[in-house]
Parts: sequence; C-alpha cells; structure tokens
Amino acid sequence: MTTPDRPTLLFHLSDIHFGLEDDKALDWVKREIAERRPDAVAITGDLTMRARHREFAAACQWIRSLDAPVTVGIGNHDMPYFNPLERFVAPYRRFREIQGLVEREIDLPGLAVIPLKTAVRAQWRLNWSKGWVTRPALAQCLAAIDALPAGVRALVAVHHPLREVGTKGTALTHGGSAALAELARRGVLGVLSGHVHDPFDIVEDTAAGPVRMIGAGTLSLRLRSTPPSFNELTWDGEALTVRARNLDEVPTRAMQIEDVPENALPPREPGEPVAPVRRVPRVDPPVH
Repeated sequence: MTTPDRPTLLFHLSDIHFGLEDDKALDWVKREIAERRPDAVAITGDLTMRARHREFAAACQWIRSLDAPVTVGIGNHDMPYFNPLERFVAPYRRFREIQGLVEREIDLPGLAVIPLKTAVRAQWRLNWSKGWVTRPALAQCLAAIDALPAGVRALVAVHHPLREVGTKGTALTHGGSAALAELARRGVLGVLSGHVHDPFDIVEDTAAGPVRMIGAGTLSLRLRSTPPSFNELTWDGEALTVRARNLDEVPTRAMQIEDVPENALPPREPGEPVAPVRRVPRVDPPVH
C-alpha cells in the first residue's frame, strides 16, 4: 500500500443546484477551499436545478474559480429538461465550459478518484430521475481501477447512490447491486455520491464483500433534513475519515442519515430516513 507523505485532503460536494443555490453556503465553501487548499474537489452531480443555460453558466463560472483540482460528475438534473432533441443527441453540450473536468480521473499519492456515470438520457421506466449503471459505464470504471498502480486505492464518484433495493417503488439505481459487487471485488476505499441531499456514511453488504458508501448533502436551498453541507475526507494511507461540514456546526453523526431515501424530498411518512438533527422543512422545497 502506498502511504502519502501527509494526509490527503479531499472535499466532496454535491447537488449545488444553481438556480436554487445557497449563496451563503457557496461563499463559505469557496473560502474553505482557498484557505484549506484540499488536494482535490469531487463534485458528484446536479450542478443545476433544471439544466438551463443560465444555470450552467453560473455553475461553470463558480467551478472554474475554485483553486483546486476538480472532477465533476453528471446528475439527473443536469440533463436537458426542455429540449428533448438535445437530451438525446447532445446531452452534455452544456458542460462545454468545463469539459475537461467532467468525469475526470484524479490521481493523488496513494489514492485515485474514479468516475462512474449513473445519469442516463433515457431508461425503461417512467422516473428518469433515478440512476442507471450501464454496462459500458461500469466497464470503463472497472478498467480505470484495474489500471491503477499497485497499492493505490480507489474512491469511485457517482451521482446516484448504488442502492438498488430496499426503497419504495422501483429500484433506486438500476444495476447498482452488480456495480457494488464488482467494486467490492476490487477493494475500493468507498463510493462517493449525492442525489439525496442528506449526508451518510454506511456500509453496504454485497456478494463479494462490504463496500463503504459515502453521501454528501446539498449546497442548495432544496433541503431535506439537514442544513447545507459538504464532506471533508482525510486519507492517511490507512484510514479514511469523513466529516460532514456545515455552517451550523452540527456534529457529523447528527448530520448523517442511516439509510438511503427514495429521493431528495423531505421525509413525510413514518419510517423514512432522517438525520438526528431533524431539520425537516415545514413545506417541500420548490422544484420548478
């Protein structure tokens, strides 16, 4: 195993949702990046609220201003909503200002951040907001992991949590269970995700062994049960430590939910996952 000379610091952001972004939270995160100088920043999708051009322009401007290596994932909210032709023909055209950062592998001492796409332009179910791991996307991710030098550990960055069963209705992420099993066989350090707007740090059992799933909260006004936050990850070559950073200074364990919810909407039914802090909005946040 390769041990870094000093702990590696990684900031994990997700679900910024420009168009419904939290300016106070974004200014704070940008200051933290400038002052703490993380080795890398992983943004796991949903840069925008409705993939509008003005939302992408604001998102790309903010991301380009960050003084750190950045990798950006694609979320379901980043696929064109109002232009079906563009969604099917050129769904990632609006990322062109940060094209070099999209699904970019980042290599650090003893650690690599490997992307795995879970947002698709269409799927065989009505709810296209959910995740889908295609065979080509998984094969590309696994090939990147297999090509890493001996001793280098992998963090896999996705948008949708790779949870396929245990949710209401249809599967959360189609192909998630198979993907997790393949990642377990390769001993990945963890899977970074977003989508559900509350942070979590849980271990998922698979047929090939356990996999750590680490979810980041949102930096938008579309809150679920916790205040805006991001994850601060520290890797010392032996242990990966996760802190759910937030302006309210809520402790990490009080920020994290213990299961993966169906979606990013606040819990309204008994038994839905909710963080101990229980900052559930009185009304559902705006979507349109």
